[in-house]
Amino acid sequence: MLAQELLLKQRSEVLHALCRSGSAEHLERVLDVLLAQGELGWEDYQSIQVPGRALHTNARQLLDLLYTKGEEACRIFFAAVNQVFPEGQRVGLSSGCPPPLEDRVQKTSAETVLIQRLSLVCKLQDCVDGALEALLESGHFSSEERDEVLLPVHTPSQQARRLLDHVGSKGESAASALLQFIQRRQESGSQQNQRELEIPKELVRYQKKLSSSVSAQSCFLSTYGGTSHVSLDDVFTEVQLELHHSSSGVHQPLDLEDVVGSVGTVNKDADTVLVSGEAGSGKSTLLQRLHLLWAQRAALRDFVLLFPFSCRGLNLEHRELCVQELLFQHCCWPDREQEEIFQFILDHPHLILFTFDGLDELKEGFVDELRVCCPTQRAPVHVLLFNLIQGTQLKGVMKVVTSRPGAVGPGLKKHLRKEVLLKGFSPSGIDCFVRKHHSDSAVAAKVLESLQANTALLGLCHSPVLCWIVSQCHKELLSCGEGSPQTVTDVYLMILQHFFQHHSTSKGTTGAGWLQEHLRTVLHLGQLASEGITSSCCVFSGADLETCGITEKDVCMGFLVQSKDVSPGNSKRYEFLHVTMQCFFAALYIVLSGDTDCSTVPKLFELQDVTETGLSSTCLRACLPSADQQGGHLEEHTTAAEAPNLQITATFVSGLLSQRHKRSWQRCCSKAAVERKVRQVTRCLSKGMQKHFRSIPRPVPGEKKSMHAMPGFVWLIKCIYEMQESRIAKDAMSKLEVDHLKLTYCNIGPMECTALAYVLQHIKSPVGLQLDNNSVGDVGVEQLLPCVHVCNSLYLRNNNITDEGIRRLTAKVVHCDNFQKIALFNNRLTDASTLHISHLLKAKQSFLSLRLGNNNITAEGAKRLAEGLRRNHSLKFLGLWGNKIGDAGAEAIAGALENSKSLVWLSLVGNGVGNAGARALSGIVRNSLSLEELWLTQNCITRAGVEYLIQALKHNTHMKSVWLKNNDLSSEEVEEVKLIEPRLIF
Repeated sequence: MLAQELLLKQRSEVLHALCRSGSAEHLERVLDVLLAQGELGWEDYQSIQVPGRALHTNARQLLDLLYTKGEEACRIFFAAVNQVFPEGQRVGLSSGCPPPLEDRVQKTSAETVLIQRLSLVCKLQDCVDGALEALLESGHFSSEERDEVLLPVHTPSQQARRLLDHVGSKGESAASALLQFIQRRQESGSQQNQRELEIPKELVRYQKKLSSSVSAQSCFLSTYGGTSHVSLDDVFTEVQLELHHSSSGVHQPLDLEDVVGSVGTVNKDADTVLVSGEAGSGKSTLLQRLHLLWAQRAALRDFVLLFPFSCRGLNLEHRELCVQELLFQHCCWPDREQEEIFQFILDHPHLILFTFDGLDELKEGFVDELRVCCPTQRAPVHVLLFNLIQGTQLKGVMKVVTSRPGAVGPGLKKHLRKEVLLKGFSPSGIDCFVRKHHSDSAVAAKVLESLQANTALLGLCHSPVLCWIVSQCHKELLSCGEGSPQTVTDVYLMILQHFFQHHSTSKGTTGAGWLQEHLRTVLHLGQLASEGITSSCCVFSGADLETCGITEKDVCMGFLVQSKDVSPGNSKRYEFLHVTMQCFFAALYIVLSGDTDCSTVPKLFELQDVTETGLSSTCLRACLPSADQQGGHLEEHTTAAEAPNLQITATFVSGLLSQRHKRSWQRCCSKAAVERKVRQVTRCLSKGMQKHFRSIPRPVPGEKKSMHAMPGFVWLIKCIYEMQESRIAKDAMSKLEVDHLKLTYCNIGPMECTALAYVLQHIKSPVGLQLDNNSVGDVGVEQLLPCVHVCNSLYLRNNNITDEGIRRLTAKVVHCDNFQKIALFNNRLTDASTLHISHLLKAKQSFLSLRLGNNNITAEGAKRLAEGLRRNHSLKFLGLWGNKIGDAGAEAIAGALENSKSLVWLSLVGNGVGNAGARALSGIVRNSLSLEELWLTQNCITRAGVEYLIQALKHNTHMKSVWLKNNDLSSEEVEEVKLIEPRLIF
């Protein structure tokens, strides 16, 4: 079949392949090849790569263009796809793979940069900063061009491409300078690398055996039980990765390989990378994907050996081991030459990668004093692990550790190379995951349609484990109508019903009948779950199951699966499908069991003392009748590391005792007991909120009363939402008396936004809500809408919000009398957003502050914004720092604000403003009776442009300052104009 015909026939499959991960990386790599082959020109490339446009739209634009170009273009496209995608993910011609691409002749440096684009991206992404500095020193780049390349919204590979785009437009000299930089960098380490990569034959054999073992463990999805044996290649969907507290002050998106790359390094002397994320955010699957890519030699090629460990499995190892025994007994046993292989590891640590999944599940706490420096010295496994993380053992070996936030304290964090935040699925990731999960595209479309109709559930699906449950229970979801799940508890009850009804003896069971039929199983599994959580135990022996009365039939229900984390010599062991499922069964046991102590619920909610003070707690153990009768096979201690699981359990208890669900439990246990537990939860939530309110400091005279919320506050808000009791929310908010509520760096995603809006909408007085540096996104913005009427200001800096989120937000706030300020610094806004913001400015004559810094607004967007500014008579603060409005945009803004009587502060820092823009802005300086500060730092203004401002300032005595640092003036010119006009700040 001809390639052009095949492209038309396989269009949907090709689109799916290009967009399946939710990341633009695959599409961009294909475009790299097409540029290198000369099939795309720069105009074609720019028409496809439109900033802010959806990934699927860009991909469709490419396919449309290739089809119109004809047969040869389509053939080269399929060859490019096969070159870019790992084997097993390729889209090939039905008659076999297309012939390989021919190398084009490279006559000049500029041609080399274009033809070798794909390989240059790989070489540059770890050294973009160095390349830019070299080009800056050689005069080929300006500081503005450097800053544009290094915009934090770009991943390292995208920064490399932006660099190549600029170099390509500058001609032969810039291309030659770049290639010389790359050559120097390669030569500086080539001799050492050649010496290190002389791998002994025996090590090659061991590498193949280890790769085979890692591949076998990773090729099928192992999380959520792995019972369906689904190929990881078929279902893996990329999650959102960001640096934690990056040097630029904003969260930077990362690719999968950047986890172990140099990007974001904060401590070059450390070797450990921490990947932190909430339970169910995809940490284990992320590591599994890294393992598989290494085994397939599709990524991480710099590492000769990779050793994967599970902390859950290491808990089962009670022997003292040395590092060599830990590696070979727990990962892969060498057939021979063990000493030589281990000596290679000692000699070449930088070629080795260790991964430790679930540090938060390790039973033993970190103790800094226990040092084991000798690699042959035996010690408890947890001691070896802590010494590896610190670098006391095997210094130079790269370690990747996963954990939930908060479980890694300062003692360990000081040994981290960097921390990566795992943020769950993006909106496109949810779409991608659901479509992969269902082979029937019609079913997938119905599930996605149902999610779009229920934004609360859509917000929950940003968590991969909840997205999996929703996809697994698609029949229940599509048949529930208006009773569609709203809370996390609703979702877990849906999976519970799904599993039980699958094994029900009476298939027509409705309502809570399925629960009554399987109550014994629920209680037995719940007892096991509770005892496991109180003892930091996630893996259970047959004796543990027998003690709790769990039968083979109970195991067959599917909630327990055989654990793969079994140390040598141990018998069969079991674990729950996911740790959140264990917490859910523990909550069911607390609600339904008649054996729990009356103090169980209060003690469960006292755990916030553990999370905020780091103290130990016995929480549930004293409340469980069987806890003292375990004969020692469950550990007899509870530490602060258990607090996250106890918090999840408490959240589920709140949801199970909601008005919506408590009637169902009254058929299975005492109504009086259920009502007592409802009252206990209500009192605990009220008491917890009061504790936070009492901690609010008195305001400094002249400043607003502000509350900086702790993570425990967000958890209590989620518990109140799970109960779905507006009376509790109203009571809590009636006692909150603040002017400003700060929730920065609190891991607020769409799910948390839903809970916040549910509770905060009952605040008595208008409040400023600050949600900077979270993961709100467009879905989270929509979830916040019910509470924006009580907000006089909304701060959403660095939250991955696009034009669509702004459209929804502005449509709501134009009708909110209290709303006066918004800050949207460092999101993903384009010119399209300014249409909605302009409407907001026209409609609200009480609006005071608009901050849109570090987005992607150009002159076109500035002109739209100017239409709103011209008709607004109240705005005092306007910030457009770090956009691309240029002279044309500055002229539009200046024309709109020239006669403003309200504007006090204006920032156009880093916008490519030149002399023409300065001339236009001088009109505001000359005429405004209110403007006090004008910020024009990091622009392109020369001495001639400054003269316009000097002349304007002569007519304005009340203006305080014009900031002009880092413009195109010599040091002599700077000193001259400072003497003429001291209000010019350099």
